[in-house]
Amino acid sequence: MTLTIQIVAADGTVKQQASARQSVYMVYQHAYQPGDTLVLEASEPGYVVAQLEDSIQPAFGWLNGRYTQQVPFDEKRVCHSPKSFTGSVHLLRARTATPAEQQAYRNLALNPMDCHENTGLYPHASANVETRGESVFAARNAINGNTANAGHGPWPYESWGINQQADAEITIDFGREVILDAAVITLRADFPHDNWWKEATLTFSDGSTFVPQFTKTAQPQEFSFAARAVTWVKMDQMKKDETDPSPFPALAQLELWGYNKGE
Repeated sequence: MTLTIQIVAADGTVKQQASARQSVYMVYQHAYQPGDTLVLEASEPGYVVAQLEDSIQPAFGWLNGRYTQQVPFDEKRVCHSPKSFTGSVHLLRARTATPAEQQAYRNLALNPMDCHENTGLYPHASANVETRGESVFAARNAINGNTANAGHGPWPYESWGINQQADAEITIDFGREVILDAAVITLRADFPHDNWWKEATLTFSDGSTFVPQFTKTAQPQEFSFAARAVTWVKMDQMKKDETDPSPFPALAQLELWGYNKGE
């Protein structure tokens, strides 16, 4: 597999590019400009480990297309560490995943590199609502690996916010078939500002469902279910605590554990 990393300007000009088989890196010695886009491509679909921003943990994922991320500025950057995407020296790198990484039991929903424009590196999170369209309440925040949940707003307390919408739903698309048998769900716990969900429904692409029952806690809550082969999972039908005066339940992290099918 040949991997290619690019930085593309707002006008489509390729500012810098690096390509190599199996493992590639690029050092970009300039400050990013508004409109710059990070690009990762592969010569064929496959599992990769990628890190296009050195302050964000590497992402293990299924690369099945052209991954793009517009470099975030201003409000779009506050869901990341203040160190992210700043300065004039940037290390971008990617490699093919090892057989052991591909076969490992892992959180298959985890993707620290997910973003709205991501259509190539799976998993990918999307939702029918994100509070006020703000980056700190985007669906991607629920799969970035950060379980800090004692606050709300800018990093490290970014979350998926539902804008008090009763029919809110979030979907995790794996881009291929995987086998899942567990979920770990961390509710946002900025009490007393926050409410909390007593239960939710996980609907799987095979038509099956699972209904986790929650307690009011800041700790991750673990659930096991019968293994099933799926391509996506949707979480919806969240029921908040009606005795709690706060109208603001939210999700800090959604983990979905299992194996890559056939591995």
